[in-house]
Amino acid sequence: MDRSCIGNWPIPFWFRYEIEAKHGAFFTGGLVQWSSSGEEMLCQCGGVVHVLDVQQGRIKTTLGQIGDVEDEDTVTTFTLSPDNEAVITSHKSGLFRLWNWRDGSVQKMWKSIHKGPVARLALNPTGWLMASGGSDSSVRIWDLQHQACTLNLRGIKGVVSVLEFHPEEERSQVFAAADDTTICAWDVKSGERQLSLAGHFSKVTALAFHKDFKHMISCGRDKVVIVWDIVRGVKERTLPVYESLECVVILPTKFSLPGHTVKGGTHIATAGERGVLRVWDALSGREIYSQENSLVSKATEEGGLAITQLLFNEQECSFAVITVDHNIILHKLKTFTCQKQLIGFSDEILDIVLLGADNSHLAVATNSTDIKLYKICDMGCQLLRGHTDLVLALAVTPSNTDLLLSSGKDNTVRMWLMEPLTNVVTCIGVGSRHTESVGSIALSSLSASYFVSASQDSCIKLWDVPKTLKPGLEVSLTPKFTERAHEKDINCVSVSPNDKIIASGSQDKTTKVRKHEYYTQPLSYSGLSCAQDFSSLKVKLWSVDDLSLLGVLRGHRRGVWCVRFSPVDMVVLTTSADCLIKLWSIGDLTCIKTLEGHSSSVLRAEFLSRGMQLITTGADGLLKLWSIKSSECVATFDHHNARVWALAVSKNEDFLVSGGSDSELVLWRDVTLKKQDEVRKVQEKLILQEQELANLLKADQLLTALKLALTLDRPLQVLRIEVALRVSHSSLMSSDRMKPGSGDWVLHCIGTKQEVIKKGKAGLEDTIRQLRADQKESLLKCASVWNTSSKNCHPAQLVISILLDDIAIGELKTPGLSSFLEGVIPYTERHFNRLTQLLQDLYFLQYTEACMQRNTV
Repeated sequence: MDRSCIGNWPIPFWFRYEIEAKHGAFFTGGLVQWSSSGEEMLCQCGGVVHVLDVQQGRIKTTLGQIGDVEDEDTVTTFTLSPDNEAVITSHKSGLFRLWNWRDGSVQKMWKSIHKGPVARLALNPTGWLMASGGSDSSVRIWDLQHQACTLNLRGIKGVVSVLEFHPEEERSQVFAAADDTTICAWDVKSGERQLSLAGHFSKVTALAFHKDFKHMISCGRDKVVIVWDIVRGVKERTLPVYESLECVVILPTKFSLPGHTVKGGTHIATAGERGVLRVWDALSGREIYSQENSLVSKATEEGGLAITQLLFNEQECSFAVITVDHNIILHKLKTFTCQKQLIGFSDEILDIVLLGADNSHLAVATNSTDIKLYKICDMGCQLLRGHTDLVLALAVTPSNTDLLLSSGKDNTVRMWLMEPLTNVVTCIGVGSRHTESVGSIALSSLSASYFVSASQDSCIKLWDVPKTLKPGLEVSLTPKFTERAHEKDINCVSVSPNDKIIASGSQDKTTKVRKHEYYTQPLSYSGLSCAQDFSSLKVKLWSVDDLSLLGVLRGHRRGVWCVRFSPVDMVVLTTSADCLIKLWSIGDLTCIKTLEGHSSSVLRAEFLSRGMQLITTGADGLLKLWSIKSSECVATFDHHNARVWALAVSKNEDFLVSGGSDSELVLWRDVTLKKQDEVRKVQEKLILQEQELANLLKADQLLTALKLALTLDRPLQVLRIEVALRVSHSSLMSSDRMKPGSGDWVLHCIGTKQEVIKKGKAGLEDTIRQLRADQKESLLKCASVWNTSSKNCHPAQLVISILLDDIAIGELKTPGLSSFLEGVIPYTERHFNRLTQLLQDLYFLQYTEACMQRNTV
């Protein structure tokens, strides 16, 4: 690896980053189902179903088509089999697909005969029957062994909202409800409607069966829970819950709650518009517990949505709460503490920073009022609430890795502190002196004693950080200085490594000429001054002491998106919508380098390798790695398919995280040393194999040498060995001078083509038959290379003929045979025409000779 040095310290240069993990949208609305083991969740996301690893927070498998094609066959609903081995999906095209969800393979596919989309699917306890409820007011029963519809059940009106089989196999009943709010039950053998349960006055949202198989519990948006006796078909009890419900689950017979131990009875958990879990005694109608630590906000209006689904896993004894904003929250039943929070959809990612002493956490600002704080090891998330409008920018400092700043459209800046032991983050300060959205913020690097904010009100403000930071104590922050900095929106602000200078960049293209204001002192970090015309303002430098203007950097043709100070040099970096990256000397305010390579706006940049390299992101979705010394782009990383707004680099630069408009967080790991070690090992192995090949040739072990030469992909060496194999061993060894592997030996091998032609395939077939299938494929490729030369066409055609015979009898199967023939046939035809012409010339010479002999006689 190339290295530069500052003093005695080596500086590594990074050239390769590879994707280690991707965290995009895995749930955008629809159904979520939890495997019985509790290890995976199946989540509907757009037109596909993602299989999510709950512990790692990563997608394991995807069921369905992924793409932007308009006629994409999207998934409308799905169901998981009772044995957790299969998934059945319904599609926009009207098809049903049966999947092995563990490897993502389709096992069966058949056509639905519903008139319109299918809204619900359910499987019976054995998994051999499926019920499908559509928007055509019908429920159909399917025999999965033959993919045939056996029954069409009528009796409900509207779109099916709930569909469940009775859990007892002997009952052979299926229950469904639709827009008419009546719950119907049919016998799946005869098709006869056995029950019609009327009691709800609004949409029925969930059904749950008691373990005695004699009772069923239903809930709906009419703010009641009803207990039904499904043997007699009557309503036993109505529980008023005073909130619209989306889900109800039956709890185990024995369980513990915070402050309660329950033994016996029938207990249920409900969730709805209030955003809290509530536990009820279904027989007495008494509420025995209401969640106090809910992380779900209450619905904004009456009858609105807060919690859309509630799942209970008996093996884990845990709840999964699915919220309207696509979050999945796991709670332990015994304590109701949040075990984990998974973010199903983040929308557009605006900014990201790394938090914690060892970069253990990732703070993300999205199109949301909440800051998402991920634990990188398992992508568990906690939401930081406080802003009342979208969060736009985040900032951290190396001098206090537990301190986080945020700013947003609510015109405020907030200060957050993470407790190192518990990793709990709380707001400790709020500043609200801006009059417009605060789009950028920066913390001082050296001391964390102040921070700077920039707003759409064209002002920058300098704030002091409180000397004592106490978790849980929220103080009001007051700016120390305020300065009107630009005429238009300020896009970025940055603080120098020594905390002496502030740089700001904006969208303004105004021209200001103040000829009487010139500075003649040399520019330095301790006291900046400049001699510069203030026209075409883009980037400004400010003094930390009193926010006085110290200088202007001119040169970009469009708005500046990012500004950064070099960690070691008197240099500032700017990126712009004009697709350019510029490096400026702070000493004389001149542009010292311009880097070109992006095809669209350059949105973000960071220094690497102690200021010797840059990593940049663009609106074209690309990340580019630059060498400042050579002004060249040394690597381009392509994964995002939209603007990359955010970029964060780890403390030791071994990984970086990017995010953008495609809602995807990508963790890139540096593999430069790993790749160089791999190249070195390959080269060492190659040297050893080449020496072994030379030794084999010298020892006259031609068959073993042929196999090794095929492994090394050496067509010329294989040709020489092939010729040698067909020449008599005695003729090769007739002279002591012609040792195997010697120059004379090789020349002799090449010079015996006439003998090769005479012998034909004799002896060669037996040798080729001893090769493995992969070695035969390599030999076929070598023969195609030989075939391009007229002097080697005879051995090539012999080898090809033998191998084609093997292919014809099925001993050799070559996947790329058609492409191989496309490359061989033109040269073979050329050789054939050339030999045909030579034969005609030979006959003409024979004819001429015969004529001359007659004349002589």
